[in-house]
Amino acid sequence: MARVPPLLAPLLQAVPCQLRNLRADVVIASRLELAADSKSRNRGLLGRDHLEAGAGLVIAPCSSVHTFFMRFAIDVLFVGRDATIVKCVRDLRPWRIALAPRAYAVVEVPAGTLRASGTVRGDRVVFEPSTARG
Repeated sequence: MARVPPLLAPLLQAVPCQLRNLRADVVIASRLELAADSKSRNRGLLGRDHLEAGAGLVIAPCSSVHTFFMRFAIDVLFVGRDATIVKCVRDLRPWRIALAPRAYAVVEVPAGTLRASGTVRGDRVVFEPSTARG
C-alpha cells in the first residue's frame, strides 16, 4: 500500500487491533487481519471453512467483494477514508457480489455480527489496539 490513510495506520503496527463502532461504543471485531497487498486481497477468506466469532478481515484498498467459491456467509462493512460506514451488507451468502464505490476499505466479519453490534450505515468506526485477551 503506497499511501496509508490515518484510518488504517493502527493496523500497520505490530500490535493486534480491533474495530470499534464509536456511536454504539461496541467492539465489532476484536481480532483483525489485514489484506493490503495484491495476493492477500485476492485470496481474502477463500479456502476457509468459517470465520471465528470476534475475527475480521480488513481488505484495503477495496470497494467491492465477492463470495464466489466461499463456504459460508459473512457480514460486510464498507468504510470510507473518513472512517464512516458507507454501506453494510448482512449475511452475504456464497456466490454473491457487493460493492460501494465510495468505500476505501472493506471489513468482513462473521454473519450476524452487524445485527448483534447494532452497526448501521453512517456509523463511524476506529481501528485501535485490541483489548481482547488471548
